[in-house]
Amino acid sequence: MLELKNLSVSKDGIKILKDVSLEVGPGEILTVFGPNGSGKSTLLKAIAGIPGYFLDGEILFEGALLNPLSLEDRAKRGVSLGFQQPTDIPGITLRQLLKICSKKEEFSEDEKHLISKFRMEGFLDRDLNVHFSGGEKKRAEILQILFMKPKLLLLDEPDSGVDIESLKLIATEIQEYISKSRAMAILVTHQGTILNHMASQKGCVLVEGKVACHEEPKKIFDLVSREGYKACIRCEHGSERK
Repeated sequence: MLELKNLSVSKDGIKILKDVSLEVGPGEILTVFGPNGSGKSTLLKAIAGIPGYFLDGEILFEGALLNPLSLEDRAKRGVSLGFQQPTDIPGITLRQLLKICSKKEEFSEDEKHLISKFRMEGFLDRDLNVHFSGGEKKRAEILQILFMKPKLLLLDEPDSGVDIESLKLIATEIQEYISKSRAMAILVTHQGTILNHMASQKGCVLVEGKVACHEEPKKIFDLVSREGYKACIRCEHGSERK
């Protein structure tokens, strides 16, 4: 289980997250909504151990305190982060990076099948993300994550800039992996349509760095679509912010 206990996060002297407490269990997906600047990406980066963020409170994963661990050590424990905007990396091919992710020199038949499902065969010997479309970048990134077989997936808008066909593929493969492996995930999204292809059991809204609402994800998305994020603050399922 992943447990956040009264987690506050600051960067460059500015407090971004304030006393956030959340839980995600094996096989579960927690969907996080919130307006721009509410701290969603910061939440994922703090859990992953990206340098430059200062933490108060506790991040517990499988009973161990992650706070003192480096990004590399957290990754070794099975924590993976998918970025909102994957970076172009000239000089390294997708094939080379996938071998690093799988820790093998040759792809297994299952891995070859996964590459095919993600329609990335023609990208294996191209520089990573260079001249890839938005959907191609996201398919390549999720493919890398699945090759690592993580226990915890931190997904920062995997649906951003993705066409409908790629969205369904990405969401379906993430859901299948989580269901089979009993991994867990935190999904940040603005596009509620991804939830049509994923079984997210929990949802919350971040507003100004605080959790303003806990509810079933699709209910949150429907509410936000109708009334905006202000509705989550006064939602009967939420907590009053002071």
